[in-house]
Amino acid sequence: MAGRFGALAPRTKNVVVAGGLTAFVFGVYFYTMRAVGGTDELQVAIDKFEDKKHQNEAKVN
Repeated sequence: MAGRFGALAPRTKNVVVAGGLTAFVFGVYFYTMRAVGGTDELQVAIDKFEDKKHQNEAKVN
């Protein structure tokens, strides 16, 4: 592989490396956003807490 890659011009090598790094970074970013966005347990817990809080306030008033 090194022989084929070595035949490229330095600018072309830089473009290939930059493209690979960019693809890797975007892949990690989208994977992470999908993994984090898949579970919304914290928001569900906050919503339940707010509902109970409003119900308790309504009972008091």
